[in-house]
Amino acid sequence: MSQLKPFRAHRPRPELAAQVAAVPYDVVNTQEAAELAKGNPHSFLHVGRPEIDLPAGIDIHADEVYAKGVANLRGLIENGTLFQENTPCLYVYQQRMGDHVQAGLVGLCSVAEYENGTIKRHEFTRKDKEDDRTRHVTEQGANAEPVFLTYKAVPYIDHIVNDIRKQPPVYDVVTPDGIGHTVWVVSGETVVYELVNLFNGVPALYIADGHHRTAAAIRYAQARRAAAGASATGDEPFESFMAVVFPHDQLKIMDYNRVVKDLNGLSQDAFLAQVKDKFEVAVSAHRAPQAPTTFGMYLGGTWYELKAKPGSFPAADPVRGLDVSILQENLLNPILGIDDPRTNTRIDFVGGIRGMDELERRVKEGCAVAFSVYPTSLTQLMSVADAGEVMPPKSTWFEPKLRSGLLVRMYEG
Repeated sequence: MSQLKPFRAHRPRPELAAQVAAVPYDVVNTQEAAELAKGNPHSFLHVGRPEIDLPAGIDIHADEVYAKGVANLRGLIENGTLFQENTPCLYVYQQRMGDHVQAGLVGLCSVAEYENGTIKRHEFTRKDKEDDRTRHVTEQGANAEPVFLTYKAVPYIDHIVNDIRKQPPVYDVVTPDGIGHTVWVVSGETVVYELVNLFNGVPALYIADGHHRTAAAIRYAQARRAAAGASATGDEPFESFMAVVFPHDQLKIMDYNRVVKDLNGLSQDAFLAQVKDKFEVAVSAHRAPQAPTTFGMYLGGTWYELKAKPGSFPAADPVRGLDVSILQENLLNPILGIDDPRTNTRIDFVGGIRGMDELERRVKEGCAVAFSVYPTSLTQLMSVADAGEVMPPKSTWFEPKLRSGLLVRMYEG
């Protein structure tokens, strides 16, 4: 059983939607956010990255930063940039990137279902990031940015969503990166009731992207629940959080690639000799791997194909059988000395949206070697989550990214 409840979103006036819509807080740094929001007082980056409105160099965790985020969100509401829906609604949020289209439903999901494992995760979170987002949620009293969830596709839900998409949308925005973001309001009582009931039959939801936003909403709810004590009913606003829920067969996971700064004291020849212990190695015309358990490697100006040798990894293990695990356990750790990719400063990660040219550039500018990795599949992600396990860091890169500010959930009101 999965909850998806309607809510009264705060959302932009249609003529301001393109100006409000902003990249998520965690895909840009302060400088990049400031540049994107420059000259645009409506940009939601003023809420997600409020340090851009304070003196340069300020600690992004300073009290003034969180207070500025609160003031900026309230300002967007008070000046009419954002208005509140009259009645509780669900929303359809469609994204288009080239030929790829995905359409999900936006509603409120259950804190209790995360706590009991019905909403499943696949990666660990970092406490510092959790602390930061929890404070944003607490002080703003809002889910300012949605969590990105997925579920095993249900044909009849797809059918209803497709019918909704035939109607005129309230927003149809193409952002500067060329990605289309289209939103429909689902306000009819009958169709809302039908969708809510259909999701009651969905056995589980999976966090695709937004583990830290989810953790922040959970921590906020637990603190509010504890404060309420015996008076808590379980139906309070803090017992739910805003999410976009996509069917799994519409999502696109891109590769998440690796670059390493040095060869751990080895010459290129000695390094290649050790790689051949667990991989078949050949010069390749392809920069990206063409099949699972195969990797691209850029070394000394040449691209190689690495094929993991049979028996060199436990194929049946949902975590250790992942391509990122095979590369980590058979090469990055034993040969290059990358013991913990979360903390080791000699490794960096390059999202697939940047392409193979970025890997070549990083090597030409000083890194010793780059690896391209076959994308993790949604089936693999769900298998890991179903097993109660977590993936290695930087296993999935979802595109396109959700835009923030098109739909905001305030806890009160």
